[in-house]
Parts: sequence; structure tokens; C-alpha cells
Amino acid sequence: MTIMDKLAVDGGTPIRTKPFPAWPIFDELEEQLLLEVVRSGKWGGTGRILLPEIEEKFAAAHDAKYAVSIVNGTVAITIALQAAGVQPGDEVIMPPYTFIATASSALLFGAIPVFVDVEADTLLLDPEKVEAAITPKTKAIIAVHIGGAPADLTRLKAIAAKHNLRLIEDSAQAVGAKWNGTGIGAQGDLGTFSFQSSKNINAGEGGMILTNDEALADMAWSLTNVGRIRNGGWYQHEHIGWNLRMTEFQAAILVAQMTRLEQQMTAREKNAKVLTELLGEIEGIQVLRRDPGITRHAYHLYMFKLDSAFADRIDKNDVIAKLVAEGIPASSGYVSLNQNKAVIHETKKWTGDERIYSCPVSERLCDKEVLWLHQNMLLGDESDVHDIVNAVRKVIGSY
Repeated sequence: MTIMDKLAVDGGTPIRTKPFPAWPIFDELEEQLLLEVVRSGKWGGTGRILLPEIEEKFAAAHDAKYAVSIVNGTVAITIALQAAGVQPGDEVIMPPYTFIATASSALLFGAIPVFVDVEADTLLLDPEKVEAAITPKTKAIIAVHIGGAPADLTRLKAIAAKHNLRLIEDSAQAVGAKWNGTGIGAQGDLGTFSFQSSKNINAGEGGMILTNDEALADMAWSLTNVGRIRNGGWYQHEHIGWNLRMTEFQAAILVAQMTRLEQQMTAREKNAKVLTELLGEIEGIQVLRRDPGITRHAYHLYMFKLDSAFADRIDKNDVIAKLVAEGIPASSGYVSLNQNKAVIHETKKWTGDERIYSCPVSERLCDKEVLWLHQNMLLGDESDVHDIVNAVRKVIGSY
């Protein structure tokens, strides 16, 4: 074994010592637009200087007719569910392989998460298992576009239509993604997005709701604006709503961030294609299946797997620690939400009984198989990709 073969955790030379591209990316445009907002004196969510611009541009980028800006992506799901008519006690089908906000956004007002397992080769909600979970209390399905990969909207829309259910797209990680050539977010009844610091469009915090249904857009707007109605009086509150508006400061940053979206998406897809090809050649590694319907992947995360036989005999966290030592900041990802104690406890508060869902695919993926690389790692050049591949090959080969 040469010094180059010796793992960095054992005193060898790391594959990589230089950092990956920093995030967030910004320049004078953000500074200029923020200064314009400061000087305008219209700082809040009612000034409506740059907010209409970002709503219009974001909707157009996703082939949507209507956009409602909102304080964050979690509350965006809550408001989308409420605008769609989901009530406390109603059941909402969702995958367990997702951030806790998908569940907590429903539980915030007493809607009940019902977990349906994911596909092992995509990590996305398994349409084959959805219908068996539908009950008379089911009112909506949340399709999570995990990592930036659109879920199978064709099949999920058909299931929702067959059972008269609302389809909500949790698109927090999927800005700019497309399913069958059309932007995600308004292919279901409503779609929600996040602009939290790690996301591909970053305003520190913030969110957006998209839809092609004017009535749903108006209701989402009202719930976000203290129950007012569009073009109504200031004290004309016709619904119970809340002040959940985005500020002009966030809108300024987002208008600037949107100018880089196309270039950044192109870079991520180009590098991800090379990464997929090269990782697929390493024994012990499995790359995810990309459905032909995914005509554009947002790659908020690049996710790949240890194959089953390999994962059964090693510790995934050991692999991650060794990759990090080689200069590759890989991470483990979620705990399957059907096993999350806070979700189970909060659900019991609303239902009176402890609901335990069996999602063996998601549980295994979380515990043993899936590794993550974050989106900024795909914004460099092809040498970055080769460093990732060489580190994975070196670490996996050490076993």
C-alpha cells in the first residue's frame, strides 16, 4: 500500500484539500437591490415593490399562472393544505423519506400524516403503495420532489383524480426541476418551495406557493395576508388568516439569485451526469434510477447508495467519516419520519392513538444505504467530480 492508497483517517494523504464552491453565491446585484429597498422605505410585505417581480418571474420559470410569496417553505405547505380544503383530523399521505417539515406542516393544524413507503431506487413516494393507504379520511397526497428529483406526477395525479384528492407538491428542494418538460410546482393542485439558506435559490429564509387555479391562489393569498381578500379593504378580513408575508428584503435577494438559476442548474446537471457515470462503475455503489419523466433535475442533493450486500457488512457512518477525511463532505441524511418520536407523539395528541407505519424501504435507506452530497459540490468543474469519485473508490476499496 502506497501513501496515496492509505486512508486519510489512517494518516494517508487526502484526495482533496481545497474547498468546494462556497454557498451562497452573490455579488453587487444583491447589494444594489437591497440598497434600493432600504432607500424606498417599503420594507415589509405590503410595500409590493420587488415582491410582484419575484412572484411573476418564479411562476414563469415553473410554467405556473399564480404565485404567492410566503415567510418560509414549512408554512407554505400548511397554507397550501388549508387552501386546498384540508381540515384538522383529515389524513394526508406523504413519504417518510423527507425533512420533518413535510409532516410538521400538516400537524401544525391537526392534519394527520400517513406515511407511505418510497421506491428503493429513486427515494421517491411509491405510487404502487399509495392507493392501499387511502381511507375515507384521506384528503390529500403530498408528493415530495426529494433532492430535486420530481416524483411521478403522472401517476400521482391520476390516483388523486380517481379518489377526488388534492395533490400538493413539496418542491422545497426542486427549484427549476421539470416533469415531462413542464415546470414542477403547479402540476398538482398547489406546489410549495423553500428559500432557506441551503436551498438552490437562497434568501436566508422564505417560500413560495404556486398553482394554476385562481381560486386556490386567492385563498392561499388570503390565509397569508391575515384573511384579507385581494382588492378588498385593509380591514376587510373574510377568513381567519395570519401575517405570513415575505419581506421586500428577501424579494430583493431572490430577484438577484434568479439571474443565476439557469447557469447553476446547467452546471449541476452536467457534473451530476459525469458523477453518475463514474460512480456507477464502482463495485459496492449504486446510483439512483432517473425516471424518463424527469426532464430536468434540480440536484439540490446528489444522493447515491451503498449496495445491499455491502451495506449489510459495514457501517455507513464509517464510510462517511472516511470520505470526510478525504476532503469530501458527504453526509448521512434523514431518519425515516415514520420512526420519528416527535411526529409519533404529536400525531397521537390529535388522534388519541399511537400510529406506527411500517416503511421498511425508507428505514433501510436511512439507516444503512443512502449518502448525500450537497448542491454546491456540483457547481465547480469536472476535476471536482473526479475528486469525489476517486475518494469514493479509495474508501470503498479499503473494505
